[in-house]
Amino acid sequence: MEPVGPDPSWSKLYRVGGVSALVFVALVLIPVVLVFLAPLPPTEGKALLEYIAANKAVYLIELVCFVGLAVPALVVFAAVAAAVKHVDKSIAAIGALFGIGSEIIALALGSSPQSLHGGLVILADSYAAAATDPQRAALASSADTLIAATNAVSWAGILTAAVIMLLSLLMRRGPFGTATAVLGILTGAIGIPFEALRPLIGPLYMVYGLALPVWFAMVGAALLRVNRAA
Repeated sequence: MEPVGPDPSWSKLYRVGGVSALVFVALVLIPVVLVFLAPLPPTEGKALLEYIAANKAVYLIELVCFVGLAVPALVVFAAVAAAVKHVDKSIAAIGALFGIGSEIIALALGSSPQSLHGGLVILADSYAAAATDPQRAALASSADTLIAATNAVSWAGILTAAVIMLLSLLMRRGPFGTATAVLGILTGAIGIPFEALRPLIGPLYMVYGLALPVWFAMVGAALLRVNRAA
């Protein structure tokens, strides 16, 4: 007989998913705090290489946090799909598939649109050690190329927003509550165009950027409740 609620045999996944959602929120908050300790990374090659040399620890922490978001996120998507599969198995499976896929793409890119890329750290070290202006100019040009690729539109971000909206549609009849479902639907709905147009919308992106950790926090709390019930 099909369960009328979340399958209790997935209780460990619910627990790990709940903890992962809270880790996601922490990884978002850490860079936000660092904004008050150091300026945002520039988007021009020479300036960014000089910025990294002066703020290497802050830059590396931001890089690890923003790229590392993908690890807890893929666990959360798997846990949410398991928790709502009794509502619609097919949609839940699609949500899990594309959710995990989007985060694997993000990890493979190893960068974040805040001009964060591991290769830029290496270029910054070489720039600081360069002895001539032509060497520094060549390194700055290479940095500009990496920055352009890093800050370009990524399918990973668009897929993540789409998955949030898709899974949230199932949450309306699941254990997550109406507020979490509505917030997820709205977050995904604005996230898709915001990610697609990110280079154009500027500070307006913060609307989606702030809604994202709030949704993950609510989902994390709900998954932990589901785990206790299971």
